Amino acid sequence: MRVRRRRFLVNSRIVGLALGAFLTAARSPAADRPAPAPVFPTKLEEVHLTVTVRDATGHLVSNLKPDDFTVLENGRPQRVQLFGRAVEPGQEETLALDLGLLMDTSASMLQQLKLSQEAAVRFLESIPRARDLVTIFFDDDIRLSRYNSENQQGLFERIAEAKGGGDTALYDAISVYLSRVQDATGRKVLVIFTDGEDTRSALSLGECLQLIRSSGVTIYPIAFTTGFTPGSARGLRSKSVLEEMAAVTGGAVFTPRSSKDLAAIYERILQELQAQYVLGYVSDDPARDGKFRRLKVDVPGKGLRVRHRAGYFAPS
Repeated sequence: MRVRRRRFLVNSRIVGLALGAFLTAARSPAADRPAPAPVFPTKLEEVHLTVTVRDATGHLVSNLKPDDFTVLENGRPQRVQLFGRAVEPGQEETLALDLGLLMDTSASMLQQLKLSQEAAVRFLESIPRARDLVTIFFDDDIRLSRYNSENQQGLFERIAEAKGGGDTALYDAISVYLSRVQDATGRKVLVIFTDGEDTRSALSLGECLQLIRSSGVTIYPIAFTTGFTPGSARGLRSKSVLEEMAAVTGGAVFTPRSSKDLAAIYERILQELQAQYVLGYVSDDPARDGKFRRLKVDVPGKGLRVRHRAGYFAPS
């Protein structure tokens, strides 16, 4: 499916009122007015968090219980009412994996395209089958395909045949993906193969980050930044953009220098997926003000490091 960026921005209203209003405002003549904040989709105001926990030496911790966690929303403690561990079977709905794969095929990626293609194929071979797999190839255009767990093999050939060229619509491609998964239950993971540059999107970086913050998606950028001059402003900015996307969602950035680095990167992502927790709670704040609510998850007294998304937007 080929998704023209402007056509998507016009038609996105059918996906969800909050997301559609935000994207339409982003390209309209009234774009200088503050756009309404997109709403993190909740079910009966239930907030879900995907959490990764490591100890002081960096090893994953997967044996915690609900009472081990404290969840703070804007500094106020919340009561955990939903809990799932990836190491335990029988939690298909809570821990189901929906995977997004975004491949940058723009001109700036031409020198890295072969490594990027190899990286994407080896990643798909490494991870468990996802419940749903959305793939997007992007440069001037955004080309979207959707696969289920039975036909993901057909994607390998398409990745191998991808051609590079044109400008980069990274932010628009991310917004297309987010609109497709905003109502899904379970874990939503987005892996982006890119150098981090954007030269064509209708959305600004700030608007894209606002959508990401409201999405509940964990982002793992695979950053192909070796094509930039070391220390250049372009390279530093692109890497900073990808690091921010990962940080606000609880993900991580990886920078492969060659194909030899790929196995270790995918092993780390796979280990994280296999050791994650999903926490859910109903906010004690009934206000429907559309404001951003900051989240803090901790495991007191154990010296552990917890990674998760930064927060969510309240309903409005």
